Amino acid sequence: MAESKANKTRFKQKSKTKSTTRKIKEIEPLEPETIAEAKALEKHPYWLTTEDEVLLRSPEPEDKFKSSDSWRVFRILGEFVGGFDELATITRGVSVFGSARTKAGDANYLAARETGKLLAEAGFEVITGGGPGIMEAANRGAFEAGGVSVGCNIELPFEQAANTFQNRSLTFKYFFVRKTMFIKYSNAYVIFPGGFGTMDEVFEALTLIQTRKIRNFPVVLFNSQYWQGLLAWLSSTMLREKNIGAEDLGLIHLTDSPKDAVDFIIKCCGFDENGE
Repeated sequence: MAESKANKTRFKQKSKTKSTTRKIKEIEPLEPETIAEAKALEKHPYWLTTEDEVLLRSPEPEDKFKSSDSWRVFRILGEFVGGFDELATITRGVSVFGSARTKAGDANYLAARETGKLLAEAGFEVITGGGPGIMEAANRGAFEAGGVSVGCNIELPFEQAANTFQNRSLTFKYFFVRKTMFIKYSNAYVIFPGGFGTMDEVFEALTLIQTRKIRNFPVVLFNSQYWQGLLAWLSSTMLREKNIGAEDLGLIHLTDSPKDAVDFIIKCCGFDENGE
């Protein structure tokens, strides 16, 4: 359905400018309220709508755009097929997560780089989200060690530049497709300090293990000082309220050593020091 006259006016008034040299960041269209309006704004340089956002918006009753949701399944299917084909040879993958904001030279960056190196030397393929920060560090360590360095990049409203230390790079439109690739092709997760996205990966893995959707899956938290507050809350409040069992806390391995992290993964996965 075409935009209503009111919506057109609302957008034009907001984005109207007296100068052609006015910066894009100063043109701030109001947030779209329907899928139809979101699609109309999709190509506007300020408002970059991702496929995830369009897919997850609730359609209006009169919105004809909702009829295309079923057809979008084919794009999702294609992304799954492409990911499965590209990663089919990854049999000893380990995913490393952490903040994209971590700077090179930071202690966590250096530790992630060393972890990536040790994983590659042990015969593991290192998988990250393909971006900067901790992701770059882990990819860099594996790449410099001559190992397989995989980046599963994601389309975001703000551009995430892929780091240059990948010898196998994929880009996904949908978060849930990308998350499936991490789980499917990983033998373990190593979690460095990070934000909401990092937390999402931590608790998704723990949920899948707890519910036995996946098994024999080491989850390593790196940097005990960073995680101590969360672990204290889990072992007191959450455990005290009986929302988890004491055995659930045993799913997490806490360390401050890249070597210990890799040794723990080797032990849990049943590989020897040569990755066999």
